[in-house]
Amino acid sequence: MGCLGCSVEIENGKPKGCKSNGGCGSGGCNRMNTYDWISTMDIEDTDPFELVEVSFKNGSRKGFYRNEANQRAITGDMVVVETGTGYDIGRVSLSGELVRLQMRKKKVDEESVMYGIIRLANERDMERLNEARMQENKTMVRSRAIARTLGLEMKIGDVEYQGDKRKATFYYTADGRVDFRELIRHYAKEFRVKIEMRQIGARQESARIGGLGSCGRELCCSTWLSDFKSVSTAAARYQNLAINQSKLSGQCGRLKCCLNYELDSYLDALDAFPKQAEKIDTDLGTATLIKTDIFKGLMFYSYQNENYRGRIVSLKVDQVKDLLTRTRSGEKIFDLSVHETIKTVENEEMDYEDVTGVIELPPEEKKRKNKKRRKPKPKNKPAGNKNHQNKGAQNKSAQNQKKKASGTANNKSEDNGNSSKSKPNFRKNKRRGRGPRNNDNNNSNKK
Repeated sequence: MGCLGCSVEIENGKPKGCKSNGGCGSGGCNRMNTYDWISTMDIEDTDPFELVEVSFKNGSRKGFYRNEANQRAITGDMVVVETGTGYDIGRVSLSGELVRLQMRKKKVDEESVMYGIIRLANERDMERLNEARMQENKTMVRSRAIARTLGLEMKIGDVEYQGDKRKATFYYTADGRVDFRELIRHYAKEFRVKIEMRQIGARQESARIGGLGSCGRELCCSTWLSDFKSVSTAAARYQNLAINQSKLSGQCGRLKCCLNYELDSYLDALDAFPKQAEKIDTDLGTATLIKTDIFKGLMFYSYQNENYRGRIVSLKVDQVKDLLTRTRSGEKIFDLSVHETIKTVENEEMDYEDVTGVIELPPEEKKRKNKKRRKPKPKNKPAGNKNHQNKGAQNKSAQNQKKKASGTANNKSEDNGNSSKSKPNFRKNKRRGRGPRNNDNNNSNKK
């Protein structure tokens, strides 16, 4: 199994990234690759098998073709194969005796193989193949727009061009049957190729697109899983998993295929557990089964009271079987905690360390206010400056009286000349940022 970069990025038929030309020890760089381990050994095939397996578009599609004696294509060669509507270009993924086993697995008859290999691919064939692969993304975007304008309830998931660019296969998903006769006419007029529509499921769509699962690895359906088995929620219940649709669903929106991987081992382990062991009657009350650890062989019971749940008691499978047989025979059981072998851990008090004196946090910086602070005035003033301050205060008071007198005279003259009502223009004297008036000045004004 190759990495995700090698399985997607292809240039001239060779993968980018590891630069192993598609023949690395991990089995190649195709998505659905099968490792041809016989081809890596220096063993001559005495009875060669004339059929080979060829993969197209990085393993998204595979087919069996006849390998004539004059061609002798081996594993890893890019070959030109014949089809019903021209020719196609692919890579030989299996050859020799492993092809016979693969055909037996997929139930393909040898006589049903009609087409064969024409020749090995040359540079011109590879250039034409790269042009077809670069055109697929643009075609898919345009085909989705055409399907949307026609109002068809379908989704174009992938487009695959043939190696000679004479045919294009559109893979789509839909809930029901779709009448795409008008759609094919638009596609043939738009793309000028032969159109083939093929409906696939949601799992097949995710296998062709690829991606990463919740486990961090590439999707199983795009790397090695070839058949899709039905998955039900019963598989999650047997494994004691929470029925959460978002966690149990894969990239395709269906239940994950990996839910079936460990189901058989869980079913085998559940055979050792007793049947109808949900409740056990005791003198203290009825104990109800709340949890089961399948592989550890433990069953957890608790006394269900009206308002709360009692202490949890863990019992082994053999102990539960013994208690059930005793209750059926008529024997009374006082308490389940007497038979508990694995004691449950009580709530322990956690010790803590006072680190307030160890760690010193930086002091918080106080926000500076925009308001200016008032400057404090000195309490004791020198005696020599009093006379100077009194003279300045007398001059200021005389000037203020003159201004007031001139202002009242002007207001009176304006009132007499104008008949309209005019508001007196008073000037508000706001003392911003100043301290209180000096007591000495006030006393001088009074005098």
